[in-house]
Amino acid sequence: MSSPSPYRLFLLLSLVSLALRWRTLVAAAELALQNEAYTHILLILPLSFALIFLGWGPRKADQEPNFLAGPILMLTAVLIGFAGDIWWPPNSAAVGARLTLGMLAVVIWWIGSFLCCFGTRVARRFVFPLCFLLWLVPLPQFALTHIVTFLQQGSADAARLLFAVARVPVTQDGVSLSIPGLTLEVAQECSSIRSSLMLAVATMVLAHLLLRSPWGKGLVILAAIPLAIAKNGFRVFTLGVLGTYVNPSFLDGWLHHQGGVVFFLISLIGLFLLLRLIGWIESRLAAQPQFPESLSSVSSAAADAPSRT
Repeated sequence: MSSPSPYRLFLLLSLVSLALRWRTLVAAAELALQNEAYTHILLILPLSFALIFLGWGPRKADQEPNFLAGPILMLTAVLIGFAGDIWWPPNSAAVGARLTLGMLAVVIWWIGSFLCCFGTRVARRFVFPLCFLLWLVPLPQFALTHIVTFLQQGSADAARLLFAVARVPVTQDGVSLSIPGLTLEVAQECSSIRSSLMLAVATMVLAHLLLRSPWGKGLVILAAIPLAIAKNGFRVFTLGVLGTYVNPSFLDGWLHHQGGVVFFLISLIGLFLLLRLIGWIESRLAAQPQFPESLSSVSSAAADAPSRT
């Protein structure tokens, strides 16, 4: 009997994961729709699928199913999911931890299924979109709390720096800023966790698509952190200046509650400028002349020649 098509086998294994973990997938989708800190989850699967689809092409020659590493990952996924179900049952208070482990199990199962069906060579070509699926795993609450606190403090520090540069008298007490006639507090709701995570996701995808060198991609991805802080600090600074010197209604108006998209677009402009700069540096490095082959051969010949006394 002929072996089953890798596409059919992958579809079958994916359906198995849906049957076993459909409650986990539904819970993750509901979380993404209800909590702004997890909105980015809705983008991950379409983006990952699009990256694989666009780079697929004819892969028949590279398809060598790996029936060792793939099943090992799938078994690992089963153990992770089982551990989550045992340690945190559905009626426990730590539903977030259970959902995190459940989605981690789903993602590892999908990666193992891909490796099992299409092999190591194909998986290496798509290591980024496969690992990108880990964004589907919701951050546990304790990790999210630390990230929000970090963004709050960083945004307050960035806003204080902007006020100082603009020569506006400012004092800072934690995440509270005081300028003449106004006191601002960077609350948890003002930490811009949603736009910051969206910016991190966009940075990873654009760096993968537009840059070639690993150092360039890594540099741009790391730059997403200070860029997100600068974006939110600029938002606090803008609202403070407009509310104090133009019209107090800015402090409770559209720009405060729904204007996050404006500052997100500004951060994207900064991201594209950085991408252009890193791309230009990459092209300059690639255009540098290589070490002359003739000089290299002369040097190797001189090294191989017997020494004279």
